[in-house]
Amino acid sequence: MAIDLKKTDVVIVGLGAVGGVAALPLARAGLDVIGLEAGTWLSPRDFAPDELRNNFRGWPQSAQKANGEIPTHRPSASSPYSPRLPIHPMMNAVGGTSLHYWAQSWRLNPWDFKMVSETTRRYGAARIPKGSTVEDWPFGLEELEPYYDKVEYEVGISGQAGNVNGTIDKRGNIFEGARARDYPMPALAGSEFTERMAVAARRLGWHPFPGPAAVNSQYYDNRPACLYHGFCNRGGCHIHAKNSTAVSTIPKALATGRFTMVTQAIVTSVAVDEASGRVRGVVYLKGGEEYVQPADVVLLAGYTYENVRMMLLSKSKPFPNGLANNGGQVGRHYITHHTGATLAALFPFDLNNWYGLPAQGVAVDNWADDNFDHFGLDFIGGGNLWVYSDRRPIGAASMSTFGKAPMWGSSWKAFIKENADRWNLAYLQKTTLPYEDNVLDLDPSVKDSLGFPVIRITADHKDNEKKLGAFIQDKMAQWFMEAGAIAVERGPMGTMGPSTHAYGGTRMGDNRETNVVDRYGFAHEVPNLGILGASVMGTSGAHNPTLTAQALAWRTAEHLTKSWKAIAN
Repeated sequence: MAIDLKKTDVVIVGLGAVGGVAALPLARAGLDVIGLEAGTWLSPRDFAPDELRNNFRGWPQSAQKANGEIPTHRPSASSPYSPRLPIHPMMNAVGGTSLHYWAQSWRLNPWDFKMVSETTRRYGAARIPKGSTVEDWPFGLEELEPYYDKVEYEVGISGQAGNVNGTIDKRGNIFEGARARDYPMPALAGSEFTERMAVAARRLGWHPFPGPAAVNSQYYDNRPACLYHGFCNRGGCHIHAKNSTAVSTIPKALATGRFTMVTQAIVTSVAVDEASGRVRGVVYLKGGEEYVQPADVVLLAGYTYENVRMMLLSKSKPFPNGLANNGGQVGRHYITHHTGATLAALFPFDLNNWYGLPAQGVAVDNWADDNFDHFGLDFIGGGNLWVYSDRRPIGAASMSTFGKAPMWGSSWKAFIKENADRWNLAYLQKTTLPYEDNVLDLDPSVKDSLGFPVIRITADHKDNEKKLGAFIQDKMAQWFMEAGAIAVERGPMGTMGPSTHAYGGTRMGDNRETNVVDRYGFAHEVPNLGILGASVMGTSGAHNPTLTAQALAWRTAEHLTKSWKAIAN
């Protein structure tokens, strides 16, 4: 029999990048908040610099609940399933994936919020790809900017601003929207290689700049600066210089005395009052016992796949097809960043990249979003060009031979010995649009260890994304060759399987017929249910989603505190 617990004001499901942020403004406002986290606290000892363990054996990720619920994938409803990933891209712990992510912390650009109206204005409505369900956001960058600012200072972001109150600074991203002030810390240090790439970009007439990162470039908030040791790619930081919510916002929330955490708590459903259709709390498992945690407001913050899965699993008399899904929108408008179509380059000299981290790099946004003229092109959107300093032995030995040697034997060994530090793989994030047949649902046969269906992804890149991918590869090849590369190699386009950059499924918008949540992140059909994370985002832009998801989470939390009586009662 389930154990009924004392009612609280707010329960947050998931204490990762977004749940860990939302807890802070809620607790500071005096609300009683309980956070339920399927993982537990991890210590600095869990983040030892170990490439084999972190990148290939998936520890500490492999010991997590997430690995038993890896989504399945098929490119289309008529396609066979893709091979299932061996390790879930996300993880469970206090701080979630913000513990081991790359820590790139980008704002979206103004165009990303108004993609449909701006494309129509500039090129005509016919340029929106057929079958795309893309919509403008219900607000623009100017409304989210104050929340970007709050998160940048509370979490701790290093970077170089390019547009402070309309004043352009060429040391930063000249294409970014206006911000109220600079970053709280200067950008991470560059390297010999990133400076070489920046000089090459300037020769091309482009505008390189250091990327923003949730990593301390100097002592900040009682935590030390990054040591650039080179092992935090899919690994945590053992000195707390990477600013996960576990070392930034969550401790501050706990210090208020209004926030309580329950770890190793696996939420199985959201409870619904059948008379009113409002949520009344959540059900979770811990230590072999089932608990019911009543709350006036429920906030789901369990990442895109888990937000959607929890809603589809939480069926009730008012919502027979899943929570807040009477309109059939839960699971729709799904996208992942188009991060396939990579580009590798071989240089005739050592790059000295045996240190650093993926957030330590140089970017070019000349070809991102709508920063360039699309007349004469057959796609919309663009890509962020990004190169960084990050290399470890196993990854280096996994390099391509660029057709200059076989992939085995003594000739391969000789090639690797000479060239292990002479290559670079560019990380290219590209605009990705939602389409009517890219969806999430519950897999009819694959289940987790508790017997619940996992999420099934049915999605693939369309012509717009494929054409854009080839275009961005060409631009990256031009940049590498200008910097002295002697060969480049294009990676495949890939497909839309499980990703750390997953969007949609609970999209935000004013139109309740095409969206799950309103402009503040609360469900149209269930006013005391809030959704946090990139699952509410309708466009991807050409940059990492984490900072935007965190800004939205802070905005949702603040709206809840200001509208408490209207939402909670």
